[in-house]
Amino acid sequence: MKQYHAKNILNIAIAGHSGAGKTSIAEAMLYLSGATDRFGKVGEGSTVCDFDPEEIKRKITVTTAVAPLEWKNHKINLIDAPGLFDFEGGMCEAVRAADSVLIAVSGKSGVSVGTEKAVEAANRRGLAKIFFVNGLCDESARFYKVFEDLKASFGPSVCPVVVPFIEDGKANIYINMLEYKAYDYQNGKPVEVKMPDMGTRLEGLRTAIYEAVAETSDEMFEKYFSGEQFTPEEVIVGVSKGVKSGAISPVFCGDALLMRGMEQFLDGLTWLAPSAEEKSGEIGSDVDGNPVELSVNDDAAAAAIVFKTIADPFIGKLSYLKVISGKVATDSQLLDMRTGNVERIGKTVMMRGKKQEDAPCIGAGDIGAVLKLQGVSTGDTLCSPARKVTLEGITYPNATLSMAVVPKNKGEEDKVAQGIFRLVDEDPTIRFTTNAETHQMMLSGMGEQHLDIIISKLRNKFGVEVTLQKPRVPYRETIRKKVQVQGRYKKQTGGHGQFGDIWVEFEPCDSEGLEFGERVVGGAVPKNFFPAVEKGLRESISKGPLAGYPVVGLRATLYDGSYHPVDSSEMSFKMAANLAYKAGMPIANPVLLEPIGTLQCTVPDANMGDVMGEVNKRRGRVLGMNPAENGRQIVEAEVPMAEMHDFTTFVRQSTQGRGSFTFDFCRYEEAPPQVAQKVIEEAKAAEAQE
Repeated sequence: MKQYHAKNILNIAIAGHSGAGKTSIAEAMLYLSGATDRFGKVGEGSTVCDFDPEEIKRKITVTTAVAPLEWKNHKINLIDAPGLFDFEGGMCEAVRAADSVLIAVSGKSGVSVGTEKAVEAANRRGLAKIFFVNGLCDESARFYKVFEDLKASFGPSVCPVVVPFIEDGKANIYINMLEYKAYDYQNGKPVEVKMPDMGTRLEGLRTAIYEAVAETSDEMFEKYFSGEQFTPEEVIVGVSKGVKSGAISPVFCGDALLMRGMEQFLDGLTWLAPSAEEKSGEIGSDVDGNPVELSVNDDAAAAAIVFKTIADPFIGKLSYLKVISGKVATDSQLLDMRTGNVERIGKTVMMRGKKQEDAPCIGAGDIGAVLKLQGVSTGDTLCSPARKVTLEGITYPNATLSMAVVPKNKGEEDKVAQGIFRLVDEDPTIRFTTNAETHQMMLSGMGEQHLDIIISKLRNKFGVEVTLQKPRVPYRETIRKKVQVQGRYKKQTGGHGQFGDIWVEFEPCDSEGLEFGERVVGGAVPKNFFPAVEKGLRESISKGPLAGYPVVGLRATLYDGSYHPVDSSEMSFKMAANLAYKAGMPIANPVLLEPIGTLQCTVPDANMGDVMGEVNKRRGRVLGMNPAENGRQIVEAEVPMAEMHDFTTFVRQSTQGRGSFTFDFCRYEEAPPQVAQKVIEEAKAAEAQE
């Protein structure tokens, strides 16, 4: 593929709800442009963009893929993003590299949650939005109902550009509203036909175009509402300018699998979508945090964002770049602003799915990849050392479902950890930690399907079998009553014996763990043994008397005791402290404490009652509600951590994926008797098994 100037490069992310046909649209565009010589199908696992073994097996898009094509002296970089919410991180990456978002909409199901999320993602980055209503050859498709839904959901900026003429439930003829011409399709190629009679519908569509053009400027707005007619030139120029500025969202339609409407769509993209030169410039920040404007210029100092990483056990690390300014060429040296390391650029390539094509460089505004940048991660800025600048990174959604990972074979913990860390390189929405208290390896992801694919990749890529278990909850124990007990340790052997004798007062307090004090008078216990007593107690509180959980909020005061001038030692007083602890804790009214977290759940207004009911069901307390943007509410609550394990599944199902939440630990509270009893019984059963 030849090198293109930024004014002829279009960077287009394909987003939308799962099942709307995003990958098929990309496949049709690639095939029609001659970038591929066969039309791949998702069901057969033969598409360019779904090349990961997991994607082929499951027939869904799991990761972002890049596929460039050439059309009428333009290079179009397609960035195919996943539609399933478990892989939302892929859409974040695609949108970061794009200048426009092509939003695929099903001709049958219409506007879905994935449509709304794609529009929101485009709006957050100020990108142009282009709709493609797909699957119109299906008799159950309803283009005009879908079009009305789009206008109702996203306002008058939604503008019809290509619409179908439907006869006997079939959409065979497609009308270009700007050219005012009708086309039938034979073997995917458009053939101009006589304009069909669309009756009053045509006038309604033209009104929709005029309304959209009126939104592009005050001058056009005044002209439209004063009753003046737009000239054909004003309409065409207005739509073109409006799409580039984001004021107009054009609607195209067709059927990707049957190649209908695709040629008009590609023509429309080259004419309407903003080029990299117009849209890819960014504001970065210098080393002092001051803003730096970067224009899309091949001759400027290089600056690029790493928007995706593939960590393959065989080919090594592959870093996908979008170059904002300058060129990234083989053998050049660029500074990684996150690490401060200078990276030598090895091989630069253009990616089409999994296929690599050598390229001498990646120019300003273009997208490509670099092999074997070991220290570089997704979201890093690579720039010329002569002009140090940091670009905006990628904001990923929070991982919300956590499970404990258990290797099937003992001793493979390191292998599991290394495999997951390699997968985190590819997918930063994965979180992996080891809980020092419960001694569990914790894997967090976006949902059940996400975790399932991680486990599958661990097995297939790294040869490690693991199972997932519900995480253990880090309970605590404390006491509610003051007690005074003796700890006396005496052991007589040949020669020196062991003797330690102490009296300790245990009482509740507000400390994080143990608060130790002494009020010994008359040297009943020599001062040099105080640290041994404290050490013995600190070691003892790691295991509480009820279920073996760490003890908090305990004040222990050493107030009396006795010693032997020969047999007393630090060890004997440490043992005496342990005996005092074991004697005192069970009679000091011990209680189990459970961790409580603060929940902030953002949901549509209509789902607020469902969430509040669910919080109550999970033993939580609703603290209040606050309005959020786009007709949503934030429900604030405090909920026991033990009840939150599968909350992400509830939120996903009850809001159809529109809801989100954060949950952070805030404090410990006494567990209700029935909860405490169950935890104590489970702990005893686990101890008996050991």
